[in-house]
Amino acid sequence: MHQVILSLAANCNHEKNLSEARSRLEQILSSITFSRELWTDPIGSHCILPDKYLNQLVRGCTQLPVDELSKWLKDTEIQMGRTPEDRQLGIVRIDIDLLEYDGQRYHLRDWERSYVKELL
Repeated sequence: MHQVILSLAANCNHEKNLSEARSRLEQILSSITFSRELWTDPIGSHCILPDKYLNQLVRGCTQLPVDELSKWLKDTEIQMGRTPEDRQLGIVRIDIDLLEYDGQRYHLRDWERSYVKELL
């Protein structure tokens, strides 16, 4: 089993989209725990929408190799409605990022974000 930490975020239909993401993750992760949810302001100039983000961290275990897990996460974002057009508009229906896999950190800039530090 591989231990992972994931980051969830949405800036539209916040509660619904995070809830659906959690349900989908429960299908592939065991020993899963969710942090509390935390509202944050948008970061960066690409955010056209004024909506806040709802963020949450997830810990769990998976049998999937890292490349398969990463593909599953991106496929799930697409299945939940994430499109390149939305990305250009700053609409994030769901963002699921792999932050850590068996101690190997990914998305290193995210580790510096205050909400990640707070939710850990």
